[in-house]
Amino acid sequence: MKLNVTLRSLLMAAVCTSVGLPAMAKEPGALSNIYLPDFSYAGYEYGEKQPDTKGWKVIHVNDHGLLPNDNEDDTVALLALLDSLKKQSQPVIVQFGKGRYILSEIIRIQRSNIVLRGSGQSTTELYFPRPLELVKFPEELRELSEYLVKQNKYERRPKDNMHMLFSNWSWSGGFLWTGVEGERIKSYLKEYDRKVKPLAKLTSGGKDDFTFTVDSAKQLKVGDIVRINWYNREGKGGSLIPELYGDPTDIEIGSHHWNFPDMALIRQHTKITGISGNKVTIKTPLLHAADPRWQPDITEWKHISNVGFEHFTINFPIHPWVAHHVEPGFNGMFLTRTHNGWVKDITIHNADSGILTENAANLTIENVTTTAHEENALAHYSVQTGGVSLVLVKNLTVANPMWHSISANTFGNKNVYVNSRILVDPYIDQHGGANHENLFDNTEAYITLDEDLADQQGYYSYPLFTAGGAPYWRPQHGKYNTLWNTKLYFSNGAGSDKPVVIDGMKSTSEGRIIGLSGNLPIKLKYNDITYKELINGEVTGVPSLYHYQLNKRLKN
Repeated sequence: MKLNVTLRSLLMAAVCTSVGLPAMAKEPGALSNIYLPDFSYAGYEYGEKQPDTKGWKVIHVNDHGLLPNDNEDDTVALLALLDSLKKQSQPVIVQFGKGRYILSEIIRIQRSNIVLRGSGQSTTELYFPRPLELVKFPEELRELSEYLVKQNKYERRPKDNMHMLFSNWSWSGGFLWTGVEGERIKSYLKEYDRKVKPLAKLTSGGKDDFTFTVDSAKQLKVGDIVRINWYNREGKGGSLIPELYGDPTDIEIGSHHWNFPDMALIRQHTKITGISGNKVTIKTPLLHAADPRWQPDITEWKHISNVGFEHFTINFPIHPWVAHHVEPGFNGMFLTRTHNGWVKDITIHNADSGILTENAANLTIENVTTTAHEENALAHYSVQTGGVSLVLVKNLTVANPMWHSISANTFGNKNVYVNSRILVDPYIDQHGGANHENLFDNTEAYITLDEDLADQQGYYSYPLFTAGGAPYWRPQHGKYNTLWNTKLYFSNGAGSDKPVVIDGMKSTSEGRIIGLSGNLPIKLKYNDITYKELINGEVTGVPSLYHYQLNKRLKN
């Protein structure tokens, strides 16, 4: 059933702040064309179920040579245990006891139905004393390593005498690493491309439809988790570019949008729920229309499922921050080729990046906290959603400064951050690279304003939307990225008679910013085509758009 996802129907049903309904909402029909994506399918099992491990076999690591608090490395014993389970199909919980376990190599999870579980964030610690740059190099990142050299990716800072090649670990890799053995994680170079024969080609179907037609459904099966792909094979002026970004005449479009015609520019992971002749029904709304110019097809997606991490702390040693993009690789998790996975009740301390994702779908990452030994110890990412779809990041607390506090990254779509709390130097990153239709929902951001800058400008300002990404992947986001009920808490600036200016992005696509408020008056600077409503207000009747849409869908 297709939900009505126009803004008018939602806001007219809500009770808003004392400022009343949005001005446009008071005009009959005025909001009928303000489209909101349906974000409700994000998370484990499309938000409809919680992981159920009742009856799974529990294996205690202490019975397999891992002894906590003995000051000895536990890597060999843990790898041996996981290797013994690799080809088994029985669902298992690998249970860690209380205390510190020392691990110094990548811990790979390459099978389904497995959970790594601790005894609690305050009692179980996985301590990684060395960075990824000092472990055996993973062959999966060989392509990335070559790409960095060929693209001349250097951090250049003449004032600091710095000319350093980007690290392999800046946005990839983690000590807890899920994936499928021998499978490519991400496409970087044409010479690594392998011809992939599609299972079917889409012939008709509209955006947000659940049923569409294909040329032949013979290779498709109900229950399959597949990937739907859209391509730009029309070059620089290709019609898929305005589909992603709207009218591109006033927007800088990066060259990667047309230099890789055989790389899908848009990807959707979904489940086939029905087949009737050449008609196929899927679990989630079709992300884009089946326009023949975009040559949409369905391909196999190799993945693992039902993989979880629960109830422990990941700890890294204190280490110096050198520069952006040259991190040594104190990364917690790297979740790849995983469907229906979860991370729950995890603290990550002193990481370069807490959790990185790539080529995954329907993950729930819940109750994660990132911390550091000092409040001003800089890191790269807390939890990043890159190259993934329908990932739900829920109740994230970012307690240390990040280059990108929360991040909708390259190729990501329909991902949701809900109830995030960013306690220091918040930045909401929209990272370029065809990311679109992502949601930042009910976010709290705590800000200390720059007094020196305010003295120079004559007013206070904050660059909340500072974003990363290379020029060849601009603009920063595609259509319908949405901020819903964003609350800013300023620790200074109350003496000014001018509003705090929130600097946004000028050259980017059409977004949605609804409900942006603070404990001080604010003024938003963002591009003209983004729809903005309730600036200095909030939608109190719908504090979370994700939960509103999910509850509505489940009731229907």
